[in-house]
Amino acid sequence: MKSRNILLIEDNPDDEALTLRALRRNKILNKVTVAHDGAEALELLFTEGSDVPPPGLILLDLKLPKIDGLEVLRRLRADERTQFIPVVVLTSSKLDEDIIASYRNGANGYVRKPVKFAEFAEAVSTLGMFWLLLNEAAPEFVHHQMEGRHP
Repeated sequence: MKSRNILLIEDNPDDEALTLRALRRNKILNKVTVAHDGAEALELLFTEGSDVPPPGLILLDLKLPKIDGLEVLRRLRADERTQFIPVVVLTSSKLDEDIIASYRNGANGYVRKPVKFAEFAEAVSTLGMFWLLLNEAAPEFVHHQMEGRHP
């Protein structure tokens, strides 16, 4: 099975470090690319010739500088190249309107960042196990069709 890359979109350096630590602690060794704001994330995903491979999972914070997480999500779902990539909102927001808006705009999941590291590590482990190992990604045929070629 081909290893799927992770795109972590997180502006808080402490939360970034905790997420990366939680991934390593749970032996999730997939390549992780980090974007520190919404504009950087969109640039990584949509710039022609980018050396960042398409991610198999996006972990998205909502409260981001430049372009917020909900707008990033809207743009991901509006583009054929990214509409099938699983996006899990990983945020500290407990607001019902953020949860509703996330799902309304195409999030595949919504996880609140637990305060305790042990709980956070367990949440990240569960996310990694499901989205990177158990979940069936969109077939390659779909990806090739979107790029205008066939397998």
